[in-house]
Amino acid sequence: MVNGLITVRSKSTRLPEKCFLPFGDGNVIEHVIRRAKFFKINPIVCTTNEIEDDRIAEIAQKEGVGCFRGSVKDKLLRWRDCCRKYNLDKFVSIDADDPFFDGNLSIISHETLSDSFDIIKHPIQQPNKGYYEGCVGYALRTNIIEKACVIKNTDDTEMMWHFIEDVPGVRVGFLKVVDNNIKFPIRLTLDYQEDYWLMQFILRSLGSYTNRKEILDLFIKNPDLYKMNWFRTEEYTSAHSKASK
Repeated sequence: MVNGLITVRSKSTRLPEKCFLPFGDGNVIEHVIRRAKFFKINPIVCTTNEIEDDRIAEIAQKEGVGCFRGSVKDKLLRWRDCCRKYNLDKFVSIDADDPFFDGNLSIISHETLSDSFDIIKHPIQQPNKGYYEGCVGYALRTNIIEKACVIKNTDDTEMMWHFIEDVPGVRVGFLKVVDNNIKFPIRLTLDYQEDYWLMQFILRSLGSYTNRKEILDLFIKNPDLYKMNWFRTEEYTSAHSKASK
């Protein structure tokens, strides 16, 4: 069984309470849970102890899936404690911001996580031959989470990948690049209103359980579609580049 940790919180600044926005036959978090089930992934909701996240826990219970509630600020610790509770030795990460994550690639990533690797990443540059932002998370061994929690020097681990990859001797593998004739970038992660509009268009066009190939074909047939929200990624990249100087 492939276990998927769905990381989600109610609070969001750019798009308030985005996990509760209407989506398909329910809301975003319900859709992500059901999509994981559709792809035969066992979803475990990983949220915080904040009172605002009571609703998330209630949704998880209604959907009949596991739910862990932990540290608000320390996402890495939250993951570690969730893995301990459910006795997980490895999992795939599923972000509730990614309503069109590809379950098949998630399973392949999980299978690629052999004894030779602690984490399986995917290409992050765009365009990248068939991946899109929000396409697939990383597969991880829980042992590397434990080690990262030991060496971290802060409880602010929202950007947890930095801490994981700083673990001495961490073994990183990569998903095989999927060849595709996409010549432009695609952003399917939910942070802004424009992201939501684009995803609603995909939902109406292809349905809740569409796959990566169908999504890419839709963009190929509508080559200007990516412009609806890609400028948001450009803004984010530019802002962080300036801040680092």
